[in-house]
Amino acid sequence: MRTVAPDSGELPSASPHTASTVALRGRTYHSAGGQWKAQPCDGIVAPDGGLQGDAGVRAPVTRIVTSDALDSVPETMLWNLHHRAAEARRPDAVLADPIGVELADRLAPRLERRFGVAHPLLAQAQALRALRFDQEVLRFLEFNPDGTVVALGEGLETQFWRVDNGRVQWLSVDLEEGIKARAASLPSSERLRSVAGSALDERWIDQVDQTRGVLITAQGLLMYFQPDQARGLVAGCARRLPGAWMVFDVVEPWFSRRTVSGLRNTAGYRAPPMPWGVDAQECVRLADMPDVASLERLRFPRGRGPFFGVAAPIARGRLPRPLRYLIPWTILRISFAS
Repeated sequence: MRTVAPDSGELPSASPHTASTVALRGRTYHSAGGQWKAQPCDGIVAPDGGLQGDAGVRAPVTRIVTSDALDSVPETMLWNLHHRAAEARRPDAVLADPIGVELADRLAPRLERRFGVAHPLLAQAQALRALRFDQEVLRFLEFNPDGTVVALGEGLETQFWRVDNGRVQWLSVDLEEGIKARAASLPSSERLRSVAGSALDERWIDQVDQTRGVLITAQGLLMYFQPDQARGLVAGCARRLPGAWMVFDVVEPWFSRRTVSGLRNTAGYRAPPMPWGVDAQECVRLADMPDVASLERLRFPRGRGPFFGVAAPIARGRLPRPLRYLIPWTILRISFAS
């Protein structure tokens, strides 16, 4: 048995007569009978190239990234991925997310150790929220097929590949650990760019092409800011991105208070504090901001089963408090004055 570490970054030819071990890009390979076989690992297979335009063909796997690449990312990134993928695996899923499923499958042992098995209702809720955002992006692209989507704090969201029309320009804005996690674990595209930094730092706006229409999305982000910070972000976008749309979700004040005091699931995961709770009065305050043309509360998509398919769409605002934990978000669409 011999151990080699190739300088070329590629596997060398395997000898049919000698057993060898190769350490390459964080993965161990053994040769036997002239062929290399990879040893299992708790990591992520990360394809380069992603989807090839409108053909919808996955690029071949060309590198392997271990789960160590995600050690420093906020747990909310993994929580959302875990539940969204759990729903997408179902044959009757409300959301198709093959890239998200592939990523979650590679991380399954780690995700289940930390969060437990995803509850089907929570998983469908996360997927329906993502679906509503997908619908808004697709609606924007109907009018602006070459437009720019700015995704603030998207973490390990795979929305780009779910809505890609082959022409959209995508700008992902996230903290450095989030950008590194995306680069290590998700496909790349020449139309997908990243800016490392806080969404509150308006310098990312300098990177936005405003000539073909702009949509800003912030899924699962603004509620983690202080109220003045969240309002300031909306105000800054309204001032500097005239004519753009912005879609984001918020939580009600009662849920905000619950997270601040400590909200845990059965596996011991504690939801981070969400200081910004939004009620009808706060919506009026947002709508009255300078350069805000309109504010609309979006309907949550109809899902599957008696709760998401019947009860929730009919009695959204009148659900008993325990059931409202399943859909704590309200999704808002704001258009900015031209």
